[in-house]
Amino acid sequence: MTSTRMRVQIAILLALPLALVPTMAQAGSKTGDGASLGDAKGGRKGQNITVQTKVRTTVDGASHTAKTGSLSSADGNWTPPACWYEPAFSPKEIQATVKAWRGFDISLLDGIGDFIGDALDTRYKDGHPYKNYNLDKQGEGMFWAAAVNPNRKDDPEANSCDKPPFWVDEGEPPKEPLAVSPQVLAEYAYDELPVPDTEIEMAPTDKSTVNLPTWIWLDKAKFKKRSVTASLPGTGLSATTTAEPVSLHIEPGTADAQTYPSSGECAINADGSIGEPYAKGKADQTPPCGVSYLRATGDDGPFPLRATVTWKISWTSTNGQGGDLPDGTFGTTQDVTVREIQSVNR
Repeated sequence: MTSTRMRVQIAILLALPLALVPTMAQAGSKTGDGASLGDAKGGRKGQNITVQTKVRTTVDGASHTAKTGSLSSADGNWTPPACWYEPAFSPKEIQATVKAWRGFDISLLDGIGDFIGDALDTRYKDGHPYKNYNLDKQGEGMFWAAAVNPNRKDDPEANSCDKPPFWVDEGEPPKEPLAVSPQVLAEYAYDELPVPDTEIEMAPTDKSTVNLPTWIWLDKAKFKKRSVTASLPGTGLSATTTAEPVSLHIEPGTADAQTYPSSGECAINADGSIGEPYAKGKADQTPPCGVSYLRATGDDGPFPLRATVTWKISWTSTNGQGGDLPDGTFGTTQDVTVREIQSVNR
Protein backbone atom coordinates (compact mmCIF):
# COMPACT_ATOMS: atom_id res chain seq x y z
CA MET A 1 0.00 0.00 0.00
CA THR A 2 1.49 3.36 -1.00
CA SER A 3 1.89 6.05 1.61
CA THR A 4 -0.53 8.29 -0.27
CA ARG A 5 -3.19 5.61 -0.34
CA MET A 6 -2.65 4.90 3.34
CA ARG A 7 -3.12 8.55 4.21
CA VAL A 8 -6.36 8.61 2.20
CA GLN A 9 -7.64 5.50 3.96
CA ILE A 10 -6.74 6.88 7.37
CA ALA A 11 -8.62 10.09 6.52
CA ILE A 12 -11.65 8.05 5.50
CA LEU A 13 -11.40 6.00 8.69
CA LEU A 14 -11.37 9.11 10.86
CA ALA A 15 -14.47 10.44 9.10
CA LEU A 16 -16.49 7.22 9.24
CA PRO A 17 -19.04 6.61 12.02
CA LEU A 18 -17.84 3.40 13.67
CA ALA A 19 -21.27 2.23 14.81
CA LEU A 20 -21.57 -1.25 16.25
CA VAL A 21 -23.82 -3.07 13.82
CA PRO A 22 -25.46 -5.55 16.27
CA THR A 23 -27.32 -2.77 18.11
CA MET A 24 -28.59 -0.68 15.22
CA ALA A 25 -31.93 -2.49 15.12
CA GLN A 26 -32.64 -1.44 18.70
CA ALA A 27 -33.14 2.22 17.85
CA GLY A 28 -36.65 3.50 18.46
CA SER A 29 -37.97 0.07 19.40
CA LYS A 30 -40.43 -0.76 22.15
CA THR A 31 -40.02 -2.97 25.16
CA GLY A 32 -42.53 -5.60 26.15
CA ASP A 33 -44.25 -3.28 28.64
CA GLY A 34 -44.73 -0.51 26.08
CA ALA A 35 -41.92 1.74 27.30
CA SER A 36 -39.65 3.36 24.74
CA LEU A 37 -35.99 2.78 24.12
CA GLY A 38 -33.71 5.75 23.55
CA ASP A 39 -32.95 6.88 20.01
CA ALA A 40 -29.42 8.27 20.32
CA LYS A 41 -27.56 7.94 17.05
CA GLY A 42 -24.74 5.45 17.04
CA GLY A 43 -21.40 6.61 15.65
CA ARG A 44 -19.49 9.83 15.66
CA LYS A 45 -16.59 11.21 13.70
CA GLY A 46 -13.27 9.89 14.83
CA GLN A 47 -11.98 6.49 15.84
CA ASN A 48 -14.42 5.97 18.68
CA ILE A 49 -17.37 3.58 18.72
CA THR A 50 -20.63 4.93 20.10
CA VAL A 51 -23.97 3.22 20.65
CA GLN A 52 -27.65 3.87 20.74
CA THR A 53 -28.65 4.14 24.36
CA LYS A 54 -30.87 1.41 25.75
CA VAL A 55 -32.21 3.64 28.53
CA ARG A 56 -36.00 3.58 28.57
CA THR A 57 -38.47 6.00 30.15
CA THR A 58 -42.02 5.93 31.46
CA VAL A 59 -44.20 8.86 32.53
CA ASP A 60 -46.04 8.84 35.86
CA GLY A 61 -45.68 5.07 36.05
CA ALA A 62 -47.59 4.49 32.81
CA SER A 63 -46.13 2.27 30.10
CA HIS A 64 -46.13 4.77 27.26
CA THR A 65 -43.52 6.82 25.53
CA ALA A 66 -42.17 9.76 27.47
CA LYS A 67 -42.37 13.02 25.57
CA THR A 68 -39.42 15.35 25.76
CA GLY A 69 -40.15 18.30 28.03
CA SER A 70 -39.04 21.86 27.54
CA LEU A 71 -37.70 22.63 30.99
CA SER A 72 -34.73 24.95 31.25
CA SER A 73 -32.42 24.70 34.22
CA ALA A 74 -32.65 27.69 36.55
CA ASP A 75 -28.95 27.09 37.17
CA GLY A 76 -27.21 28.44 34.11
CA ASN A 77 -24.12 26.35 34.90
CA TRP A 78 -25.95 23.01 34.89
CA THR A 79 -27.50 20.89 32.15
CA PRO A 80 -28.48 17.22 32.00
CA PRO A 81 -25.65 14.96 30.78
CA ALA A 82 -24.93 15.01 27.06
CA CYS A 83 -23.33 11.56 27.11
CA TRP A 84 -22.41 8.66 29.35
CA TYR A 85 -21.02 5.12 29.17
CA GLU A 86 -23.33 2.13 29.48
CA PRO A 87 -22.99 -1.67 29.15
CA ALA A 88 -23.40 -2.33 25.47
CA PHE A 89 -21.67 -5.34 23.92
CA SER A 90 -20.79 -8.89 24.76
CA PRO A 91 -17.51 -10.39 23.52
CA LYS A 92 -19.38 -12.12 20.70
CA GLU A 93 -20.89 -8.80 19.60
CA ILE A 94 -17.47 -7.14 19.47
CA GLN A 95 -16.25 -10.06 17.35
CA ALA A 96 -19.32 -9.79 15.08
CA THR A 97 -18.70 -6.06 14.63
CA VAL A 98 -15.14 -6.57 13.45
CA LYS A 99 -16.35 -9.23 11.02
CA ALA A 100 -19.05 -6.88 9.72
CA TRP A 101 -16.48 -4.14 9.12
CA ARG A 102 -14.23 -6.52 7.21
CA GLY A 103 -17.05 -6.96 4.72
CA PHE A 104 -17.36 -3.20 4.24
CA ASP A 105 -15.97 -1.64 1.06
CA ILE A 106 -15.93 1.69 -0.79
CA SER A 107 -15.40 2.17 -4.51
CA LEU A 108 -11.79 3.18 -5.31
CA LEU A 109 -10.75 2.27 -1.76
CA ASP A 110 -10.33 -1.49 -1.93
CA GLY A 111 -9.40 -2.97 1.39
CA ILE A 112 -10.80 -0.20 3.60
CA GLY A 113 -12.94 -2.77 5.47
CA ASP A 114 -9.91 -4.88 6.32
CA PHE A 115 -8.01 -1.75 7.30
CA ILE A 116 -10.71 -0.79 9.81
CA GLY A 117 -11.00 -4.39 10.96
CA ASP A 118 -7.26 -4.52 11.61
CA ALA A 119 -7.48 -1.30 13.65
CA LEU A 120 -10.28 -2.77 15.77
CA ASP A 121 -8.50 -6.10 16.16
CA THR A 122 -5.41 -4.37 17.50
CA ARG A 123 -7.50 -3.40 20.51
CA TYR A 124 -9.97 -6.25 20.86
CA LYS A 125 -8.14 -9.35 19.59
CA ASP A 126 -4.38 -8.98 19.65
CA GLY A 127 -3.88 -8.16 23.31
CA HIS A 128 -3.75 -4.35 23.19
CA PRO A 129 -5.39 -4.40 25.73
CA TYR A 130 -7.84 -7.26 25.04
CA LYS A 131 -7.16 -10.75 23.76
CA ASN A 132 -9.48 -12.64 21.42
CA TYR A 133 -12.39 -10.24 22.08
CA ASN A 134 -12.59 -11.53 25.70
CA LEU A 135 -14.52 -14.52 24.38
CA ASP A 136 -13.33 -16.55 27.37
CA LYS A 137 -15.30 -14.10 29.54
CA GLN A 138 -18.60 -14.41 27.66
CA GLY A 139 -21.38 -13.96 30.25
CA GLU A 140 -19.00 -12.58 32.87
CA GLY A 141 -19.21 -8.93 31.93
CA MET A 142 -19.75 -6.45 29.11
CA PHE A 143 -17.93 -3.93 27.01
CA TRP A 144 -19.20 -0.49 28.03
CA ALA A 145 -19.48 2.12 25.29
CA ALA A 146 -20.30 5.81 24.91
CA ALA A 147 -23.97 6.72 24.46
CA VAL A 148 -25.24 10.17 23.54
CA ASN A 149 -28.28 11.82 25.13
CA PRO A 150 -30.67 12.07 22.14
CA ASN A 151 -31.95 15.41 23.44
CA ARG A 152 -28.43 16.88 23.48
CA LYS A 153 -26.69 15.21 20.57
CA ASP A 154 -25.64 18.60 19.14
CA ASP A 155 -24.10 19.85 22.40
CA PRO A 156 -20.30 20.12 22.36
CA GLU A 157 -20.32 18.08 25.59
CA ALA A 158 -21.64 15.11 23.60
CA ASN A 159 -18.04 14.59 22.51
CA SER A 160 -16.82 14.25 26.10
CA CYS A 161 -17.31 10.48 26.13
CA ASP A 162 -14.42 9.77 23.80
CA LYS A 163 -13.19 6.44 25.15
CA PRO A 164 -13.54 3.34 22.97
CA PRO A 165 -15.56 0.46 24.48
CA PHE A 166 -13.90 -0.90 27.63
CA TRP A 167 -14.44 -4.09 29.59
CA VAL A 168 -16.23 -4.20 32.95
CA ASP A 169 -16.59 -7.43 34.93
CA GLU A 170 -20.08 -8.40 36.05
CA GLY A 171 -20.92 -6.91 39.45
CA GLU A 172 -18.00 -4.47 39.50
CA PRO A 173 -18.75 -0.74 39.11
CA PRO A 174 -16.71 0.83 36.31
CA LYS A 175 -13.90 3.16 37.30
CA GLU A 176 -15.25 5.90 35.04
CA PRO A 177 -16.85 9.17 36.26
CA LEU A 178 -19.18 9.33 33.26
CA ALA A 179 -20.45 5.77 33.63
CA VAL A 180 -24.23 5.45 33.82
CA SER A 181 -25.52 5.55 37.40
CA PRO A 182 -28.83 6.26 39.16
CA GLN A 183 -27.96 9.97 39.19
CA VAL A 184 -27.14 9.97 35.47
CA LEU A 185 -30.50 8.30 34.82
CA ALA A 186 -32.24 10.87 37.03
CA GLU A 187 -30.58 13.71 35.15
CA TYR A 188 -31.53 12.12 31.82
CA ALA A 189 -35.14 11.87 33.03
CA TYR A 190 -34.99 15.64 33.75
CA ASP A 191 -34.83 16.17 29.99
CA GLU A 192 -37.88 13.95 29.49
CA LEU A 193 -40.27 15.67 31.92
CA PRO A 194 -43.45 16.52 29.97
CA VAL A 195 -44.49 19.76 31.66
CA PRO A 196 -47.61 21.53 30.33
CA ASP A 197 -47.58 24.86 28.54
CA THR A 198 -47.74 27.85 30.88
CA GLU A 199 -51.19 28.94 29.73
CA ILE A 200 -52.41 31.40 32.34
CA GLU A 201 -55.99 32.46 32.96
CA MET A 202 -56.61 36.21 32.96
CA ALA A 203 -59.49 38.54 33.75
CA PRO A 204 -60.40 40.58 31.86
CA THR A 205 -59.71 38.13 29.05
CA ASP A 206 -59.86 40.46 26.06
CA LYS A 207 -58.33 43.80 27.06
CA SER A 208 -56.85 45.17 30.25
CA THR A 209 -57.54 48.69 31.43
CA VAL A 210 -55.06 51.32 32.59
CA ASN A 211 -54.76 51.44 36.40
CA LEU A 212 -57.14 48.53 36.99
CA PRO A 213 -55.77 45.14 38.08
CA THR A 214 -55.73 42.20 35.74
CA TRP A 215 -56.18 38.97 37.70
CA ILE A 216 -53.96 36.03 36.80
CA TRP A 217 -54.19 32.40 37.91
CA LEU A 218 -53.29 28.85 36.89
CA ASP A 219 -55.54 25.80 36.75
CA LYS A 220 -54.54 23.48 39.61
CA ALA A 221 -55.73 20.45 37.61
CA LYS A 222 -53.13 21.11 34.92
CA PHE A 223 -50.21 22.10 37.08
CA LYS A 224 -49.50 19.09 39.22
CA LYS A 225 -46.56 16.82 39.92
CA ARG A 226 -45.13 14.91 36.97
CA SER A 227 -42.63 12.07 37.22
CA VAL A 228 -40.42 10.29 34.71
CA THR A 229 -38.65 7.02 35.48
CA ALA A 230 -35.51 6.17 33.51
CA SER A 231 -34.11 2.66 33.68
CA LEU A 232 -31.47 0.58 31.96
CA PRO A 233 -32.71 -2.97 31.28
CA GLY A 234 -30.56 -5.78 32.59
CA THR A 235 -28.65 -3.65 35.09
CA GLY A 236 -31.15 -3.05 37.89
CA LEU A 237 -30.43 0.67 37.57
CA SER A 238 -33.47 2.93 37.76
CA ALA A 239 -34.25 6.46 38.91
CA THR A 240 -37.42 8.55 39.11
CA THR A 241 -37.31 12.31 38.64
CA THR A 242 -40.27 14.37 39.84
CA ALA A 243 -41.21 17.94 38.94
CA GLU A 244 -43.52 19.90 41.23
CA PRO A 245 -44.75 23.43 40.39
CA VAL A 246 -43.84 25.95 43.10
CA SER A 247 -44.36 29.44 41.69
CA LEU A 248 -45.36 31.59 38.73
CA HIS A 249 -43.29 34.59 37.70
CA ILE A 250 -44.98 37.47 35.85
CA GLU A 251 -43.10 39.87 33.55
CA PRO A 252 -45.57 42.48 32.21
CA GLY A 253 -43.59 43.33 29.07
CA THR A 254 -43.19 47.00 30.01
CA ALA A 255 -41.68 48.99 32.84
CA ASP A 256 -44.96 50.95 33.07
CA ALA A 257 -46.72 48.30 35.12
CA GLN A 258 -47.20 47.10 38.69
CA THR A 259 -47.16 43.39 39.46
CA TYR A 260 -48.92 41.66 42.36
CA PRO A 261 -47.02 40.79 44.43
CA SER A 262 -44.43 43.46 43.65
CA SER A 263 -41.77 40.81 43.02
CA GLY A 264 -43.90 39.32 40.27
CA GLU A 265 -43.46 35.91 41.96
CA CYS A 266 -46.81 34.24 42.68
CA ALA A 267 -46.44 31.36 45.13
CA ILE A 268 -48.38 28.12 44.88
CA ASN A 269 -51.43 27.81 47.15
CA ALA A 270 -52.05 24.97 49.61
CA ASP A 271 -54.50 23.34 47.18
CA GLY A 272 -51.97 23.37 44.33
CA SER A 273 -53.41 26.34 42.46
CA ILE A 274 -51.56 29.58 41.74
CA GLY A 275 -53.31 32.92 42.06
CA GLU A 276 -57.06 33.30 42.44
CA PRO A 277 -59.78 33.35 39.78
CA TYR A 278 -61.49 36.70 39.34
CA ALA A 279 -65.04 36.96 40.66
CA LYS A 280 -67.63 39.65 40.09
CA GLY A 281 -67.26 42.57 42.46
CA LYS A 282 -63.46 42.28 42.82
CA ALA A 283 -62.58 44.77 40.08
CA ASP A 284 -61.05 47.28 42.51
CA GLN A 285 -59.41 44.73 44.80
CA THR A 286 -55.75 43.81 44.70
CA PRO A 287 -55.32 40.31 43.26
CA PRO A 288 -52.93 37.86 44.95
CA CYS A 289 -51.41 37.35 41.51
CA GLY A 290 -51.78 39.87 38.71
CA VAL A 291 -50.69 43.09 37.07
CA SER A 292 -51.85 46.68 36.59
CA TYR A 293 -50.71 48.51 33.50
CA LEU A 294 -49.99 52.23 33.96
CA ARG A 295 -50.35 53.19 30.32
CA ALA A 296 -52.24 51.98 27.31
CA THR A 297 -50.73 50.11 24.42
CA GLY A 298 -50.11 52.27 21.37
CA ASP A 299 -48.74 52.04 17.86
CA ASP A 300 -45.98 49.68 19.01
CA GLY A 301 -48.54 46.95 19.54
CA PRO A 302 -49.57 44.93 22.61
CA PHE A 303 -47.34 44.27 25.61
CA PRO A 304 -45.63 40.83 25.62
CA LEU A 305 -46.59 39.42 29.01
CA ARG A 306 -44.26 36.58 29.99
CA ALA A 307 -45.48 33.91 32.43
CA THR A 308 -42.89 31.43 33.72
CA VAL A 309 -43.57 28.51 36.05
CA THR A 310 -40.75 27.28 38.30
CA TRP A 311 -40.69 23.56 38.99
CA LYS A 312 -38.89 22.00 41.95
CA ILE A 313 -37.03 18.87 40.80
CA SER A 314 -36.13 15.89 42.99
CA TRP A 315 -35.14 12.30 42.35
CA THR A 316 -35.11 8.89 43.99
CA SER A 317 -33.68 5.54 42.93
CA THR A 318 -34.00 1.84 43.62
CA ASN A 319 -30.70 1.74 45.52
CA GLY A 320 -31.73 4.45 47.98
CA GLN A 321 -29.85 7.31 46.37
CA GLY A 322 -31.66 10.54 45.66
CA GLY A 323 -31.74 14.27 46.19
CA ASP A 324 -32.54 17.51 44.45
CA LEU A 325 -31.66 18.71 40.97
CA PRO A 326 -31.66 22.37 39.87
CA ASP A 327 -35.11 23.95 39.58
CA GLY A 328 -36.58 23.90 36.11
CA THR A 329 -38.44 26.73 34.41
CA PHE A 330 -40.83 26.85 31.49
CA GLY A 331 -42.62 29.93 30.24
CA THR A 332 -44.73 31.34 27.45
CA THR A 333 -45.42 34.83 26.16
CA GLN A 334 -48.82 36.22 25.28
CA ASP A 335 -49.91 39.61 23.97
CA VAL A 336 -51.88 41.96 26.23
CA THR A 337 -53.72 44.98 24.86
CA VAL A 338 -54.37 47.79 27.38
CA ARG A 339 -57.06 50.40 26.79
CA GLU A 340 -57.11 53.99 28.04
CA ILE A 341 -60.26 53.95 30.18
CA GLN A 342 -60.09 55.05 33.80
CA SER A 343 -63.24 53.41 35.11
CA VAL A 344 -65.30 50.50 33.92
CA ASN A 345 -67.93 48.23 35.35
CA ARG A 346 -66.90 44.59 35.75
